[in-house]
Amino acid sequence: MESMHGFSGVALAAMLTEDARAAEPRIDPTRPYAPRPTHFAPKAKRVIEVFCSGALSHVDTFDFKPELVKRHGQPLPGNERLVSFQGPNGNLTKPLWDFKPRGQCGKQISDLVPHIGELSDELCFFHSLTNRSNTHGPAENFMNTGFVFDGFPSMGAWINYALGSENQNLPAFVAIEDPRGMPQSGPNNWANGFLPAAFQGTPFSSTKPIRFLERPKDISAAQDAAVRSALRALETETQAAFPGDANLAARIASYELAARMQLTVPEAANLKTEPAHIRKLYGADSEDRHQAAFAENCILARRLVERGVRFVQLFNGAYASGGRINWDGHFKLKEQYDVHGRILDQPVAGLLRDLKQRGLLEDTLVVFATEFGRMPMFQAGTYGRDHNPHGFTAWLAGAGVKGGMSYGATDEFGFKAADNPITPHDFHATILHLLGLDHEHLTVYHNGIQRRLTDVHGHVIKEILA
Repeated sequence: MESMHGFSGVALAAMLTEDARAAEPRIDPTRPYAPRPTHFAPKAKRVIEVFCSGALSHVDTFDFKPELVKRHGQPLPGNERLVSFQGPNGNLTKPLWDFKPRGQCGKQISDLVPHIGELSDELCFFHSLTNRSNTHGPAENFMNTGFVFDGFPSMGAWINYALGSENQNLPAFVAIEDPRGMPQSGPNNWANGFLPAAFQGTPFSSTKPIRFLERPKDISAAQDAAVRSALRALETETQAAFPGDANLAARIASYELAARMQLTVPEAANLKTEPAHIRKLYGADSEDRHQAAFAENCILARRLVERGVRFVQLFNGAYASGGRINWDGHFKLKEQYDVHGRILDQPVAGLLRDLKQRGLLEDTLVVFATEFGRMPMFQAGTYGRDHNPHGFTAWLAGAGVKGGMSYGATDEFGFKAADNPITPHDFHATILHLLGLDHEHLTVYHNGIQRRLTDVHGHVIKEILA
């Protein structure tokens, strides 16, 4: 009898594994970017993620706490000797910019981001996000891959894997780094992990050409054509010898895409065709070269989704630099954020306005996120705020999202998530849902485990769905 139970258990496990693997998208290695069906009717067809690297302070931007203003200069009750990431903390410190009610919804948003604030009726705020790590690299990993450690597929790669692309002449997933440099966790943010290499993000920028796309200057057009012809002959011969080799088919598909990109990317990335009023809307005419460059990245993001790119990851803020070129405001937060806020604010607002006036916001989901928040007090002996993974803010706008609303809340000081705490897994599950994907059924079998973006966690936050 015990043997029968044992065999039935093995059979059940095998059946469950087969059912789970049946949920994996069917990928034709010769056409890895072919459009694939959703699990159910989607609200969104594509995503632009604006990611603020370095940890944007929620208490100075979107999460207004009157009690923090009232008790400015006093110890945090119950945490008078709090030691956080970089050491002891001082007393509570009120927001460094004034907050004002914005839009018809009256959402309190600070003067650091007034242009974004004007669009508050379009935005759905998540005020109770949490992170497992208080270190930039692992926390960026968690927000963009669902795992703290390196080696896992990014959200863009999962979406690319699930849905393919609406344009076979451009990558399905593009990552646009900040003009000042790469984010802290670098390519982990757009990596394919254990998914096929076709689904990793392709780095783009308005300030740099795509690597290895152009023909080297010392190679003539005739030589280039001859090499391609020889490669094509070798590929045909190898395919005949090894029919059905998925890796070979994928390699050939990548070469073919690169060839098509040589023709399509110059047009897609040609920002000189944008009229003056659009450049002004984004702030691309700014005398601040960093703002102008980031604004051009935002225009590039719009041009890419307009042409059918499925997922665009747009970074604001670079690597660890003492807060000089990202949002890591440990020591001179006011001085540094005045610079960063100007770079971020108008371009992102311009992107939202432009998407809406073109009718693209109806089926484009805009995600605004960062890796964690910052403390409601200054670090002892400094003019900056330390890392705070216990509660911070992100927002969504566009397809399928209720605008002018807030979900969840931190406590009265902005210290910890107190009402409806949210994990990155919940955040990811909600994004996938808006794209018509059930996060529990978007899986891939890897090393004996049925993996997914949300691990074994995550709940769709249905309250924010329009």
